[in-house]
Amino acid sequence: MEKAYKLLAQQKEISNKKAKELIDRGLVYVLDRKVKIARAELPEDTYFRVEMPSDIVILYQDDDLIAVNKPAQIDSYEIQDAFEGAELLHRLDRETSGVLLLGRNPEFIRRAVEAFRQRKVTKEYVAWVEGVIYEPIEIDLPIHTIKKSKAFSKIDPKLGKPAHTLVRPNEVQGKKSKVDITIDTGRTHQIRVHLAHVGHPVVGDEQYGSRTSAKRILLHAASITLLGQTYTAPEPKDIQRYK
Repeated sequence: MEKAYKLLAQQKEISNKKAKELIDRGLVYVLDRKVKIARAELPEDTYFRVEMPSDIVILYQDDDLIAVNKPAQIDSYEIQDAFEGAELLHRLDRETSGVLLLGRNPEFIRRAVEAFRQRKVTKEYVAWVEGVIYEPIEIDLPIHTIKKSKAFSKIDPKLGKPAHTLVRPNEVQGKKSKVDITIDTGRTHQIRVHLAHVGHPVVGDEQYGSRTSAKRILLHAASITLLGQTYTAPEPKDIQRYK
């Protein structure tokens, strides 16, 4: 038996540091199971598979803004670092794919930030969730976020900030539902927390109660409308159809 990151480093001929980073980013698998703990003890004949994220695709750009299709398993700040002089206007969770916007000049960034603050930005998502949803669901419950080593959010009427989520059924496949989601607030893990609260956690979201293993949380930011313009990202294959 040996620690997972050391076995991976030997197998892929990379440094221990790089191997640990790949595991921590959720990119390493044994068969169809994600390796979650870099220091986990595994048999020395374990075969690892590394699945690197897709390339970052620019959806639109001008002097004010860059809109990209963020692949799953890439941190939003990694994308900011890839575009010199650009600044994130909002963020997506590491495992969430889809439209991510960056500002390019101070005046536009100021106007964009104000639009977010006034809840004048509309964000559309698509997700696969646990259970069957036949009717629209409107969730208007305050969310409080605890930020320690890993952010965790929960419904909290006293400490929470306003959060509004509208869920509309799209497709049902077995005991899973594909849903379209609209939000005009952007609380940390808002969609994930709201859906879990009504008994329909996002598939693969073990942090908030999903019992279905998946390569990532099946949530995609399909479009965002900011200052009168809409930016859209096509659905990746794992969102287009479940399994």
